[in-house]
Amino acid sequence: MHSTMKFEGLIDRILAEAVRQGLAKTKIEALRLGAIELNNKYDLINEAREEQEDVAYIHRARRDIAGGKLKLLSEKELKAALRV
Repeated sequence: MHSTMKFEGLIDRILAEAVRQGLAKTKIEALRLGAIELNNKYDLINEAREEQEDVAYIHRARRDIAGGKLKLLSEKELKAALRV
């Protein structure tokens, strides 16, 4: 995603200070670091949790396949079902 932003006042001073202190090479990098810190503080995107959910889904699907509740289709059967 590409965006053009203009910052003034406090936000611009914070970004410039992050660069001056060597915390980031550019103001954009400082913004990226800020976004990561937001995620760290508020757990907005938790990749580990998403991976755990995916693994749990796979285990449930395998159990359902073994129990006959879910059926795997071949490519040919899937195309026929989707009428491709």
